[in-house]
Amino acid sequence: MNVTATVVFVVLFLLITILGFVSAHWRKGDMSHLHEWGLGGRRFGSWITWFLIGGDLYTAYTFVAVPALVFGAGALGFFALPYTVLVYPMVFALLPRLWVVAHKHNYITASDFIAGRYGSPALALAIAVTGIVATMPYIALQLVGIQVVIGGLGFPAGHGLVGDLPLIIAFVILAAFTYTSGLRAPASIAVVKDLLVYITVIAMVVIIPSKLGGLGAIFASVPKEHLLLPAIKNGNWGMQSFYATLAFGSALALMLYPHASTAVLAAKGPNTLRRNWVWLPAYSLMLGLIAMLGYMAYAGGIEKLPDLAPYFKQYGPQFAMPGLLLHYFPSWFVGVGFAAVAIGALVPAAIMSIAAANLFTRNIYKAFINPQCSVQKETDMAKLVSLVVKFGALLFIVFLPLKYAIQLQLLGGILVLQTLPAIVSGIYTRWFDPKALLLGWAVGLGWGIWAASLSGFKSSAYALHVAGQIIPAYIGLYAVILNLVVAVVATLVIRALGMANDRDATSAADYVG
Repeated sequence: MNVTATVVFVVLFLLITILGFVSAHWRKGDMSHLHEWGLGGRRFGSWITWFLIGGDLYTAYTFVAVPALVFGAGALGFFALPYTVLVYPMVFALLPRLWVVAHKHNYITASDFIAGRYGSPALALAIAVTGIVATMPYIALQLVGIQVVIGGLGFPAGHGLVGDLPLIIAFVILAAFTYTSGLRAPASIAVVKDLLVYITVIAMVVIIPSKLGGLGAIFASVPKEHLLLPAIKNGNWGMQSFYATLAFGSALALMLYPHASTAVLAAKGPNTLRRNWVWLPAYSLMLGLIAMLGYMAYAGGIEKLPDLAPYFKQYGPQFAMPGLLLHYFPSWFVGVGFAAVAIGALVPAAIMSIAAANLFTRNIYKAFINPQCSVQKETDMAKLVSLVVKFGALLFIVFLPLKYAIQLQLLGGILVLQTLPAIVSGIYTRWFDPKALLLGWAVGLGWGIWAASLSGFKSSAYALHVAGQIIPAYIGLYAVILNLVVAVVATLVIRALGMANDRDATSAADYVG
């Protein structure tokens, strides 16, 4: 065990634990109401919203996985940069309108909006179930981030209770402060998390290159095929088309995840959101530096070092960033960096579990099981479900091999993208018929799962053969295009037959504010 690093790690973890529990008394409202527990009373200002959305979208798994992908696959790993740039103009145009209509009608979730906009409980249920299923492996992967750094401290996972005990303790802490404080806990902790991440990353990108002979030496030691995407050859677009579609599809998916809408709806107002999205690209700059760590690990050959080789054997490329910390920094700073990763996992995991709980409570329990439930019962159910969701994610990580969590995550983006036609079109128009949207959702979802299954869920690419050209692309993007085509055609047919459902609980004025 790395005693010094562990002590620093534990101290910082205790700090955010205390902060998480104290958050219940921060800007305290009536916590018996779901909008207070699950959305922080919709009162978060510009600074807190900036940290909350940033902490929500830039997770511990990003901190671990992006360098791992660059380390293992090279330039493909940099797809994360353009997609985090592309997403901001989209959300700038869409999500302030969603906030306004949600505030006017007390919508807690995107499925609440779908139910009101389309008057279709079935479509709202489909959106809710899709969001919950897509979120579950995402929560599990945050625990993977904690698991990797705990292994780096000397508690290797898969070695019985001793190896898994720190992860279980972290889960219990997360479950406890989420239950008591709701969204206020990750909102306050996000500030500490981001400060630790910035300190860690800046230190790494300054110090490590100086020990490897500079950035020029790092790039010179990386093979050309690792630095560049393969060119289009013999009609096969290969990585060129996959990179572009993966970036664009990921940008579309990011704003549709339930935890993203939860963070957005917790803001004080639409102008708060607009101001935040002007400055959130600062996180993309940080992400570029994080991606560079993959090349630094490659140049340093850290997977071959005797003291780190056992970790790479167990965790694979995911140990690239933790390995750099262990090899190039003193133990006390290793504790700081590992705490940044672990705390960076707790923030999004808390938001994700709250988002899934909100969906289940509002759009399954209250909509279909107990429509007459009281305000207090609604909130109590959400708290209980948030525990169940986190417990399920913990069991998944403890009892299943790591690779299955990663494979299932490939499905997350494919699944959540199928909610795009209903949510995005609904924000601007009521032209689509809900039956057509439901049919498009089912077709897109079915095809996406089938296409992913062809590789045993080990790849998110599907090669389309068109006019002698082979065009590999992100499965989720192909699936949502199919979804949208089916929805358009079905709506035209339904309207021609005079069977359209035009019920709408909102009005045009509800989207302006």
